[in-house]
Amino acid sequence: MESSSFLNIDEQPISIGQAVKYLQNSGKLGQFIGDILRQYVIEKELKTREDIAISPALTEQAIIDFRLKNQLTDPKSFQEWLQNNGKDYDSFHASVALGFKLEKLKAVVTEPKLPEYFIERKIFLDRVVISRIIVDNRELAEELQAQIEEGASFEALAREYSLTEDRIVNGMMGPVSRGTLPDTLRAAIDVARPMEIVGPIELEERYGLFRVEQILPASLEDTQLKQALQNELFEKWLAEKIQKLTVKLQVN
Repeated sequence: MESSSFLNIDEQPISIGQAVKYLQNSGKLGQFIGDILRQYVIEKELKTREDIAISPALTEQAIIDFRLKNQLTDPKSFQEWLQNNGKDYDSFHASVALGFKLEKLKAVVTEPKLPEYFIERKIFLDRVVISRIIVDNRELAEELQAQIEEGASFEALAREYSLTEDRIVNGMMGPVSRGTLPDTLRAAIDVARPMEIVGPIELEERYGLFRVEQILPASLEDTQLKQALQNELFEKWLAEKIQKLTVKLQVN
């Protein structure tokens, strides 16, 4: 196998073994093999599964839309584009169809697990917009809380007293993931109403007053969020498939 030419550089053949050494020396051999295993699993699934068939009309329409979007309706212009991108029509058609099959595979693999996974991740997906005033002693925090209750402006007090950089924007933070908040703060915010002040709360030897501006609960109705979770689940599924493979690197 050492004598097999993998590619030529300035007319000099590079064997598969030499290519592997180059990848190993650059620290990218693991990634290279990982990409191969990933494509191996995907291709095997696409060939063997019967639940990912797509309509040929879907591919044809996607190609039409692509040509319209990129002003390639003229056959000559389209042919030139294919040549410039190292493709012919058959390979381009196959790549478009593959894209649809891959998305179908993702959906089939992830849909049964998606609701449970969403619930597991929801604490990190839910977001809140909060404003804060952070000071270095409880007495001052309690005094500022009393002033706010008497009608003082939260924004003005944040600009004057808060120790954090967001004081220049009236103390506003966010949107912030619920899952990244300290437990004591999250517990207080979870039962607070919008525009309610919570605190003083001690955090890392400082004391904070927090105002809940807006609660942004996550939902699977959010198309982008659903797609992101599907991608995460698909990668987990791929990793599990790859871990079960027996892989031997054979380079003489």
